[in-house]
Amino acid sequence: MSMLRSIRMLGLTMAMALGIAACNTVEGVGQDIENTGDAIQDSAREASD
Repeated sequence: MSMLRSIRMLGLTMAMALGIAACNTVEGVGQDIENTGDAIQDSAREASD
């Protein structure tokens, strides 16, 4: 029983680590997209002036 519990805890820990990494990745991608959109807006404003 102890071995099974250890394996489950290891699996849970790995799943949590992957979840945290995925959140950081998604947040980073969202920030990159936002920055790209800001750059496009700035270029459009400069072109219309």
